[in-house]
Amino acid sequence: QVQLVESGGGLVQPGGSLRLSCVASGRTLSNYAMGWFRQAPGKEREFVAAIRWSGSSTIYGDSVKGRSTISRDNAKNTVYLQMDSLKPEDTAVYYCAASQFLFTTPKAYNSWGQGTQVTVSS
Repeated sequence: QVQLVESGGGLVQPGGSLRLSCVASGRTLSNYAMGWFRQAPGKEREFVAAIRWSGSSTIYGDSVKGRSTISRDNAKNTVYLQMDSLKPEDTAVYYCAASQFLFTTPKAYNSWGQGTQVTVSS
């Protein structure tokens, strides 16, 4: 399995931006599709975005579409999630995960990071 570590979360005002990073170790990220998910207290884990191993295809959840961009740098074994125009409802723990293929369901991902907290508040 690949080990994943997220960073970049924090407190941001509504309308602000954050860039999350996910660094992999153990295996090269280029073998995997990568996804970002989030989970708010009392809610189920929600799909945010995913990117094919080559970077050639991306998909986004409806709640972040148009406001977020997923990208990857396989040479750095890193995946990014740029989030703009943040809203209070974006507050959650954000997780990155690795999968064999480009999926939107958490069950398809077998390696997960520990998560990074994003709080959007004035």
